Amino acid sequence: MNGLPILVRTAGRTILLIGTGEPADAKRRLLERTGARVVADDPDARLAVVAIEDEQEAQATIAALKARGVLVNAVDRPDDCDFTLPAIVDRSPVLVAVSTGGVSAGLAAAIRQRLEAVLPAGVGRLAEALGAARTELRTRFPDGGTRRRAIGAAIAPGGPLDPLMPHADDAVARWLSDAAPPAGRVVAIRLRSADPDDLTLREARWLGQADRIHHAFDAPAAVLDRARADAVRVAGPVPIDPPPGLTIDLTGPQA
Repeated sequence: MNGLPILVRTAGRTILLIGTGEPADAKRRLLERTGARVVADDPDARLAVVAIEDEQEAQATIAALKARGVLVNAVDRPDDCDFTLPAIVDRSPVLVAVSTGGVSAGLAAAIRQRLEAVLPAGVGRLAEALGAARTELRTRFPDGGTRRRAIGAAIAPGGPLDPLMPHADDAVARWLSDAAPPAGRVVAIRLRSADPDDLTLREARWLGQADRIHHAFDAPAAVLDRARADAVRVAGPVPIDPPPGLTIDLTGPQA
């Protein structure tokens, strides 16, 4: 991973768009759709999209913008990009971004089309309902870790709020009416190789949901990277009485 995906709030923000033709028009439509103020120049702008076909002119423009401290997206020039614009699945406020780092826009678009067919149209309403229930969630689950685990169990595959399933508008309220903290458990994952692609779907899902992972000192880093960034990593055995939440006992081939 050579970059960190971030979401920039563009509504009302001034963004430079330099260039003409269909590539520039496509970027303008995308930026304006997000509420950005798109202009050709503004000394206070900090983001720019360069869609200039002539190589010499494009490179001169990119260099001048970067000298001003402007972050640049250079159309069809991934090596010159400070940021890229991904293919987007829009279920506002849920956004799914698919990026290849500018290497293949066609591949990103193809993956986006697959996701469009999978992600229900109502998942945005589910997100809004969870947001509206934030105060009630804090009241029912005062501890942050317990709250996160309760929500995680609800939105897990087959859970009462599974985001890939359709839900009634009152689904969150009905779940909250009798929601209880999930019980702690320990799950053992026996690795077959150091390649994370050899994980089963269930094992990958467990790693993505784990609160903590107990592993050998030389556990494969590529496998550990499949876990949540905030999951606790412990080089050692699982204690007899593990804390609440999902604990992974990871054993198997060395790195």
